[in-house]
Amino acid sequence: MITHPGQKITISIIEDDTGLRESIQALLNGFPHLRCISTHPNAEHAIRYLPETPPNVALVDINLPKMSGIECVRHLKTVCKSTQFLMLTVYEDTDRIFESLKAGASGYLLKRSAPARLVSAIEEVSQGGAPMTAEIARRVVKSFEDARPEGGESVVSLLRPRECEVLDLLAKGASYREIGEQLGITYSTVNSHVKSIYERLHVRSRSQAVARYLGQGPTP
Repeated sequence: MITHPGQKITISIIEDDTGLRESIQALLNGFPHLRCISTHPNAEHAIRYLPETPPNVALVDINLPKMSGIECVRHLKTVCKSTQFLMLTVYEDTDRIFESLKAGASGYLLKRSAPARLVSAIEEVSQGGAPMTAEIARRVVKSFEDARPEGGESVVSLLRPRECEVLDLLAKGASYREIGEQLGITYSTVNSHVKSIYERLHVRSRSQAVARYLGQGPTP
């Protein structure tokens, strides 16, 4: 669910480190526009209880015991379709980044990121953005440049001109509101364009659409 200005952002934390989990919870609850509604020590707990009250944003650690955070997101994305998943991890290798994005994550931040960056990332993803640290964004773009596939229909050829403009801004990390302001269209119109993009590209999330756009690969 994309939140609107003035609406409180609800958050769930999936993290096995008790101290870190409680620290993040306290940090977020210190902001009047944020509310942590649940915490989960592992993927299994989150899969069982998080869908009862789906948050706007879920912060997910990748290196969880037993089931990984990536598998957790893959499962939860099918039952909590409106929740935006933000990976919070110590890892920055390309394989983990792409596996997270393919699983349905909308953003990827390193745990060493400053608290202010975490808060802004939650705000961004709740407004339709795709937050990533600068170093991770560079890795994503470089990987697509190094492995750009040949043949097949390009993403641009599958979309209408306005949809291409919307997708280009999404790839640059713009939120739905920012896209509307730049293109002179309403928030609901941006949302309609994004839904159409998903259908035309046969993807289920913003991150998958951006990945297709940056890679310019053929339709799956």
